[in-house]
Amino acid sequence: MNATPWRGRPGASGEEPSRPDGSSRPERPEQPDEPEQPEESERRALAELLPPPAVPGLAADRRLLLREELLREAAASAEPRRRATRRPARFRIAVPALACALAAVGVVAVDLGGAGGRDRVAVAEGGAPGTSEAVRLLDRIALAASESEQPAVRADQFVFIESRVAYAAQSAAGGPVTMPPVHTRHVWLSADGSRPGLLREEGGPDTRLGEDGPVLRFDRPGATPRPDASRGSGPSIDEPTHTYVASLPTDPDALLKLIGEQARGAGQDPDQRAFAAIGDLLAESWAPPQVSAALCRAAERIPGVTVVPSAVDAAGREGVAVARTAHGRQTQWVFDRTTYAFLGERTVLSEAGEAGPAGTVLGTSAVLVKGAVGRAGELPPMAR
Repeated sequence: MNATPWRGRPGASGEEPSRPDGSSRPERPEQPDEPEQPEESERRALAELLPPPAVPGLAADRRLLLREELLREAAASAEPRRRATRRPARFRIAVPALACALAAVGVVAVDLGGAGGRDRVAVAEGGAPGTSEAVRLLDRIALAASESEQPAVRADQFVFIESRVAYAAQSAAGGPVTMPPVHTRHVWLSADGSRPGLLREEGGPDTRLGEDGPVLRFDRPGATPRPDASRGSGPSIDEPTHTYVASLPTDPDALLKLIGEQARGAGQDPDQRAFAAIGDLLAESWAPPQVSAALCRAAERIPGVTVVPSAVDAAGREGVAVARTAHGRQTQWVFDRTTYAFLGERTVLSEAGEAGPAGTVLGTSAVLVKGAVGRAGELPPMAR
């Protein structure tokens, strides 16, 4: 019996395939899509009407923890090396300006338990502009400063600063420096510069700080202040009052330009003068939060600024330091590694010389209290 030939693959010619017996093979019917359940359809419609979920914010304590973790990462990548920054040999006291505590409130250091002047610390090498660790650290310090709360200081009040300080001395014949014991220092500075200030150091007599403006100068760390005939006619970066500091630009570029125009210092390069001036303002004034933040961001723009992962102030508080090396010395600003509050400042030798080996501490301080009072000699509650 002759069989009818098969016509090919299903759908190849558009015809139905045939069986050998001539009968047509029925096409398998397509399975219809399963209908969507009413509940699922309703949930989808409601979901399309809802707004996207909000991104949760960070609590203040969580922000601090994150900042601390970032800081640890930055500090871990910084390598201490053997160079250091130099502070000018001549120190100024601005009276009743905020730089009056110049040789006092500004320097941070190591344990001073050994022989005076022979305590040594590691120093960090200066870097190129925009050193990443220093920029990141200063940016976090600036952020913390801008978020801090500080009461306003009236023009008729005094800014009070309590610190612990020690500065090395050298004999007239030269030779190694000698570090005296750390002692307490109190300074009262007229907020608007209209009234005399007061300097009171442990173990010494009170010093009246001028009658109508900045009038005293330190020729060297620890020296007795003397009249300054070269003082300007009004407050400035070198001779600030609190009112002047509060009026400084909060734009870091504008602030750094102003500092460069006004900061003085014999034998210093412009970048080191700017770095020293910013350190003095951080240590010896009670700047409003936004000005403090601008000072830190201005320091980011100074070439050669580096990070010292661990530094100890004159009160024994350990923190992280921002540093710069110039002229055989390194200046370090020490900050609390959790809150980023300014703790103090330290100056060390970066090169061996007559004064001592590299790492010898030349000056150390710790800022303990800042506040506002009604008269010179009065202590704020936190200092009593």
